[in-house]
Amino acid sequence: MSEYKIGFIGAGNMGSAMMQGILAAGLCEKSEMIASCHSDATKERVEKQLGIRVTQDNREASNAHIVFLAVKPYQLSGVVSDIKDSLPADTLVISVVAGKTLKQLAELLGEDKHIVRSMPNTPAMVGQAMSALCPGDLVTEDECKTAEKLFESFGQAEVVTEDLMDVVTGVSGSSPAFVYMIIEAMADAAVAEGMQRGAAYKFAAQSLLGSAKMVLDTGKHPGELKDAVTSPGGTTIAGVAALEAKGLRSTMIEGVRAAVQKSRDMSR
Repeated sequence: MSEYKIGFIGAGNMGSAMMQGILAAGLCEKSEMIASCHSDATKERVEKQLGIRVTQDNREASNAHIVFLAVKPYQLSGVVSDIKDSLPADTLVISVVAGKTLKQLAELLGEDKHIVRSMPNTPAMVGQAMSALCPGDLVTEDECKTAEKLFESFGQAEVVTEDLMDVVTGVSGSSPAFVYMIIEAMADAAVAEGMQRGAAYKFAAQSLLGSAKMVLDTGKHPGELKDAVTSPGGTTIAGVAALEAKGLRSTMIEGVRAAVQKSRDMSR
């Protein structure tokens, strides 16, 4: 029998954010969760922040009903060598390791393991992640629903086929960086026109946040929402025309596709 309900191997920023969301949602008691890390500083931080058991022994952290692999790709082989022989047979393994396919994970962990490949993004740190889940062939419907529920504790989650995981990298995994660049550019423009830097960041960031919520809550096409703001001969259409002239949309398309292609290259 597994000693813990949920184990995390890796307790960095992403792993900590996920653990915090799961605990806050009441999906797991603190006494039912364990995490492993390599440094004393991380161990102390996570114990203080979350109040869970933290160990520097990956084998101990793998003694759970559900085990998250929340490590960097270059760390995976070492982690697997630590836990492979001690991982309980009925454990659901959820990988957050970027670029590692279900086939690669099964080859490392064993073909009999129930594995879910996932990709959350950094807004998990504020409970607003967009996560993709791809269950392996052995994962049951109940296990898949459990994984979805866990990921929805720190944002939104969707089940996708594995051929779309590289696309997920571009449209949600890497895209927070693109959005931060847009916020920074909008704020720079406001500063150039006389606004204080702090206020400029707030106006820009809140505008993006509110606009994104409009898309999600109304279900309307982004183009329809854009048209509702662009009055004839007004300020917004003047700005839209300038952005179109500079190729905003084509630049964003190329940025997302470049991230997708890099993800495909890394998975080979």
